[in-house]
Amino acid sequence: MPRLIAADTTESIELAELIETLETSGFDPQDEDNFASFGGALKKLGNNKSFLGDLIIGELKQRCAGQLRDNQYSAQVILLHSGTRYIIRANFWPAMKDSVIRHSGTDPFFYGVAHDHNFSFLTVGYFGPGYWSDYYEYDYGAVAGYPGEKVALRFVEKARLEEGKVMLYRAHQDVHLQLAADEMSISLNIVEASHSSSFRDQYRFDAVNGTLEGIMTRISLEPLLALAATQAGEDGRDLVTDYARRHPSDRIRWCALRAVVSAEPSIDSRLARFEAATADPSPLIAALARREAERIEVSRRWIEAPAA
Repeated sequence: MPRLIAADTTESIELAELIETLETSGFDPQDEDNFASFGGALKKLGNNKSFLGDLIIGELKQRCAGQLRDNQYSAQVILLHSGTRYIIRANFWPAMKDSVIRHSGTDPFFYGVAHDHNFSFLTVGYFGPGYWSDYYEYDYGAVAGYPGEKVALRFVEKARLEEGKVMLYRAHQDVHLQLAADEMSISLNIVEASHSSSFRDQYRFDAVNGTLEGIMTRISLEPLLALAATQAGEDGRDLVTDYARRHPSDRIRWCALRAVVSAEPSIDSRLARFEAATADPSPLIAALARREAERIEVSRRWIEAPAA
């Protein structure tokens, strides 16, 4: 489960003071112990029960211009600050009885969805009783990453993010099946910001059956690869083929391979590409290529079957 951070301070600071601390005190989100050492600073901001309300009022007075300009998250999140290596945000966690759930459902809040994160983040309960979670751990390195794959999820406990509780969620290690708060709640986060996060997979799990349900990461490069393979001539196909062979991300390599295959002129040539990829050293690419090859074979047998 996330690492619990002992932070008993009653001192209160302003948002600007937390930003200054992160900027001047050697903050390194790639180092777990270093990241955890800033839990006390986040707790101090959490002790300030007026800053968030003041910020919200300021945003409303300017018709949320700052959030509309800078916030790439959903309406559940208020962006507090975006730095080079971190983001500070506030998250709202409604109860099942709240109108936002009745009108929008639970999907925007990931309630009932077991998932990990492809970034680490510190969190503190700021307001309300806090959301509940069933916490698990798993070995990211033992997972290839294809839907339906068996994953050894180790249940740890059920707990909630109570007001003042500080935790460090560790990327690719901690899994939680999040449940609604009993009453409207708010948490504050310091989130690792890295350009590599979009190339690191975030998984959705079936905690009951111990399987990987899907990939939550969205890759904006994928449609560009598809267009380059089919609309940019030989140069485009050569570039996408190079991505399929040499990109450091297996997920990008697979997207590139699919784009290359989509440009093949026949079913046989598409099948040959996928069959060759079943020998790829990447377990992810080999498994997905095997699945696609089998799908093509089944479809072809159905098409070629004699009419009854």
